[in-house]
Amino acid sequence: MASIIVISGSRKGDYYPLGHRTNVIGRNEALPIQILDELVSRKHLQILYDKDKGQYSANDMKSKHGVFVNGKKINKETVLSDGDNIQIGDTILLFTDKDFNNRESALSHYKKVGERSHPTIDP
Repeated sequence: MASIIVISGSRKGDYYPLGHRTNVIGRNEALPIQILDELVSRKHLQILYDKDKGQYSANDMKSKHGVFVNGKKINKETVLSDGDNIQIGDTILLFTDKDFNNRESALSHYKKVGERSHPTIDP
């Protein structure tokens, strides 16, 4: 199973296991993944699971400010890979194909991913 880890914004540090179902992310309080960000639509983003292909994809739900995967605005359903950053409003979500037992193990994974993204600088 895959997970979403919130890496910036008011919900920073939250993580959500995705399961093998469609997940809707947005500002609406009825959603299981609610993002409180004034630039996020009530129903902003769908994360879909294709059981035949065993993969997840992101789909913009006609949001006002768009969905960006790794800095590029998406206009159609986009397949997600482990480590992809999804930006909605001012909030960034990390998609990982891993599942976690608890919040601490999810955050530990995020820290390891972050370490890999920082280049080594020679003095």
